[in-house]
Amino acid sequence: MVEDDQMKEIINDFILESTELVEKLGQDLVALEDSPDDPELLNEIFRSAHTIKGTSSFLGFTHMTELAHDMESVLNKLRNSELEVSPEIIDVLLESLDYVKLLLEQIKGGIEGEVDLSGIRAKLQKIDQGGTGTINQEKTAKGIAPKAKAKARRGKQPVKAVESSPGQGSATTAPQSTGSPLRLEKPSPQRELSPLQEKMHEQVEPVLGGEQTIRVEVGRLDALMNLVGELVLERNRLVQLNKNFVDGWESEPVVQNLVGAISRIDSLTTELQLAVMKTRMLPIQKVFSRVPRMVRDLTRERGKRVRLEIEGEETELDKSVIEEIGGPLVHLIRNAVDHGIETPEEREKRGKDPEGLLELKAYQEGNNVVIEVADDGKGMNPEEIKGKAIERGLVSEADAQRLSEQEVFNFIFAPGFNTAQVVTDISGRGIGMDVVKANIEKLNGIIEVQSQAGRGSKIRIKLPLTLAIIPSLLVGVSSETYAIPLVSVLETVRVFPQDIKCIKGREVILLRDSVLPLTRLDKLFGLPSTNGMSRGSSVVVVGVAEKRLGLIVDHLLGQEEVVLKSMGDFLSHIEGIAGATIMEDGRVTLILDIGGIMDLAATKATEKGKAASIEVEAAQG
Repeated sequence: MVEDDQMKEIINDFILESTELVEKLGQDLVALEDSPDDPELLNEIFRSAHTIKGTSSFLGFTHMTELAHDMESVLNKLRNSELEVSPEIIDVLLESLDYVKLLLEQIKGGIEGEVDLSGIRAKLQKIDQGGTGTINQEKTAKGIAPKAKAKARRGKQPVKAVESSPGQGSATTAPQSTGSPLRLEKPSPQRELSPLQEKMHEQVEPVLGGEQTIRVEVGRLDALMNLVGELVLERNRLVQLNKNFVDGWESEPVVQNLVGAISRIDSLTTELQLAVMKTRMLPIQKVFSRVPRMVRDLTRERGKRVRLEIEGEETELDKSVIEEIGGPLVHLIRNAVDHGIETPEEREKRGKDPEGLLELKAYQEGNNVVIEVADDGKGMNPEEIKGKAIERGLVSEADAQRLSEQEVFNFIFAPGFNTAQVVTDISGRGIGMDVVKANIEKLNGIIEVQSQAGRGSKIRIKLPLTLAIIPSLLVGVSSETYAIPLVSVLETVRVFPQDIKCIKGREVILLRDSVLPLTRLDKLFGLPSTNGMSRGSSVVVVGVAEKRLGLIVDHLLGQEEVVLKSMGDFLSHIEGIAGATIMEDGRVTLILDIGGIMDLAATKATEKGKAASIEVEAAQG
């Protein structure tokens, strides 16, 4: 039983390590196409493939071993200059990685061998024998070999070449299986071990010095984060009690000691909160690493030339946010390559560099992370978008003329909206941007579009660092207090009755030449109104995805970090409420779901508009 558990642990480690190696191999192969004469990079690629082969062989995964061996043979000939790096060879090596991923998925499910590898192995063996002329011939028939260049952010650590065994075309540094999967051979001291091989070695001989990293189940991190959240709540209460208790007793020695202890607890709790949050953070490189391969495949398929520049891969986000942002980025990158960047011939006619530029950036901005996807392609024509919106009945012709450019661009997020002249298997069917919007809304993020016809487009996404502990703006409405996630707050403004206009039964204000719809939170939640607005009111301007809305509130109470708590199954479906938190005085405060508030406000405005129309018709009748 113990041996079974040990074997499961070894296989799980193998899957994790191999998955990381496959991701890295994909990036490095794309970089190799741009830098074919980089021996360090070639050695690094060879070493990764060799590690996969050695560890899979040790564990008895024959199919993966054979495929990795064929890849290794091709890579070895590239290292020895017996073959030259070409797009066709990179195509086959990348395709091989896709098969390795399939095999890893099978191993996760406890099986291996249901994938037919005969086709891909035949391609690799043909390259190994020196024949590349007919491989993927259809992709080079156009006479050009477009490629995506990625600015590699790899560490420049020296990598030693791994010597090949005579006649094998590959190295043998991993211990080989001798029948029993748990029988481990002690490798020679000269051989370099992968992390997995080191772990296997630990079972027969203690390793001097401790490991520098440890893998922890996500469930344990979630439980720890929940406990820290509870601690933050109690810290807030303790700080408030301290303020109330100290008044009038400052000079007492016991009170002074209490104040010092509470101040220390406050400081330590903040540090602990940050430390736990960091344990859940992952570099966005986990998502960005997939982009070079995708761009390369798209450009080769569409006959385009694109230079990809990536910045800010080290920027960190909470694991839950990282998992959700991958889908939207795929859509944005596909649209940029397929719709945005022109073919080399079109670009030359317009006086542009035949090679297009696609930029992917990430950086931290306060408590948020900003992701930008920009291209120097054809851009978007506001008049064309406006015409499509009018044609589809999304806006009247009269109202369309009053829209700002940003408001016009927001139509691209409408379901099924499409201005593409040609529908391809990549994009152009009017799906994708509404999916992007839905995912960003789910993360309480904001999305902005900037574009100039003939010059290119930029999509800017603003996301919270974490979804567990939320910096919020506290507002007073009637006798209630609500928390508005700060990531959704764009600004606050003061308005007076004369500033508010009414369009089709809905209150709006003119804010910097843009029409901003308003909603009164007291009326939205059925609360008694306490402010006649004669002295003016505060409006909190909020945004989710591409939408903007002004919330009329009675008071702005300040900012505070709140811990999001579930409302439970019975109350979890209340529209406009994301959850609740406990304040320092023990009261429960509701946290607003800004996306839900916008939907609720739009529904009520529509109902009010219809009622007003019926009254007008009745009066005229």
